[in-house]
Amino acid sequence: QILFYSRRCPPIATFRLTFCRIPTELACVCETATVERLCSILCSTMTGSSSLSMSAFVGSPSPFLNGSTTRSPTNSHCCTARSVQSSHKRSLICMKNESTTAPTSSDTAAVSTKKDIVNIGIIGAGRIGQVHADTITFKLKNANLVGVASGTKQLADRCSLDHGCTPYYDYMELLENPLVDAVCICSASNQHTKQIIEAAEAGKHIFCEKPIDTNLSVIDEALKAVKKAGVKLQVGFNRRFDTNYRRVKKAIDDKEIGNPHIVHITSRDPSPPPIEYVKSSGGIWLDCSIHDFDMARFLIGDEVEEVYALGAVNITPGIEEYGDIDTSIVSLRFKNGVIGTIDNSRQAVYGYDQRCEVFGSAGSVAINNNYANSAVVSNGAHIQRDLPLHFFMDRYTDSFVVEMKDFCDVILHDKPIPCTGIDGRAPVVIALAAKKSYHEKRPVKLSEVDIPLPDELVGWDGQA
Repeated sequence: QILFYSRRCPPIATFRLTFCRIPTELACVCETATVERLCSILCSTMTGSSSLSMSAFVGSPSPFLNGSTTRSPTNSHCCTARSVQSSHKRSLICMKNESTTAPTSSDTAAVSTKKDIVNIGIIGAGRIGQVHADTITFKLKNANLVGVASGTKQLADRCSLDHGCTPYYDYMELLENPLVDAVCICSASNQHTKQIIEAAEAGKHIFCEKPIDTNLSVIDEALKAVKKAGVKLQVGFNRRFDTNYRRVKKAIDDKEIGNPHIVHITSRDPSPPPIEYVKSSGGIWLDCSIHDFDMARFLIGDEVEEVYALGAVNITPGIEEYGDIDTSIVSLRFKNGVIGTIDNSRQAVYGYDQRCEVFGSAGSVAINNNYANSAVVSNGAHIQRDLPLHFFMDRYTDSFVVEMKDFCDVILHDKPIPCTGIDGRAPVVIALAAKKSYHEKRPVKLSEVDIPLPDELVGWDGQA
């Protein structure tokens, strides 16, 4: 088993590579080395050479630095693998090779043959695709990143380089790779259902970011394909996997607060999205509130039957031209009698505002914002603390790891899917009802916007 670690060091504009050989645990750290040269030397060692020449690693400018050169390393080049640490982002290339023969292709080089590891390909190399690539590469023991597909060559190349996997410029080639067990769909929302159908037909298990789509009939076609293929589909409502929200869920399920009466969720972004995003996002209820609609269902454990939405444009003048608003309050009525409110804003100047309270017959449970530290400054003028974590990448970091680990466990151990395609469909119905309520200025029952499920999906809970 050979592991490469690479890390970029922006302060000195250098490209560093760490070579770690197991079981000898010899690590050689060097600067200004090229990946191609390192791989060539690695292949030589795997086919018989018993030593590594340090001179082979040092002295050639990295092609990833546009030809610029950097200073020669001055520190010791040998250390144990565990001592190689850096605060800079690392890239990992994991070559799990059961024999001593060098890999013959880039595809098989990145594939694990272990039965307790899921080989995953990512479709979409934007922001959330990079998040999942980091998670799979650096934070999970039960997953292995095989490749990243993007129609933008630069994004595919960058993400694959950062994570040591194969770039694909056509995601169909990734789906056609028989060594890929599952795909993580992180593309634009309007591409999700098409890719779900194609992945299901290719026999791949599927993790798909929300929303599945904004059109219910299109969602149903995707779910039909998943059910027919017998593959597993998990939808990426990551907040279900957040430790704070899970504690709220536990308090409700364990009757620590009795029977729930009221649920209130606050979710406010630190800054509004660009207008280009707004044009195709589907509006605040489908791209922002949808997380909260899912969380309300998850916590209460019942279906919403009616909503009433109020909204305004307070932050981004002109946003109404695209059928959107930036400030919203939605009242919910559940079938079991629980009532709820969700308030959303496109901009909270103090940071990412994420709070929740559930009030019940025997008490209440609440969660507050997360902070970078717990320090409180008190003096004669004021008592204050630092602002909360700024955005979802900081606030929900761990939840992305847990949801992907659970997805792999679903595949490896046939566990129940924690957020099914049916779960992914329900918040879309709530969002469409909220949109209708706002425009018609009245309460709207979900039955007014929902459509009958196809016969193939009636009675199906989304589990494979």
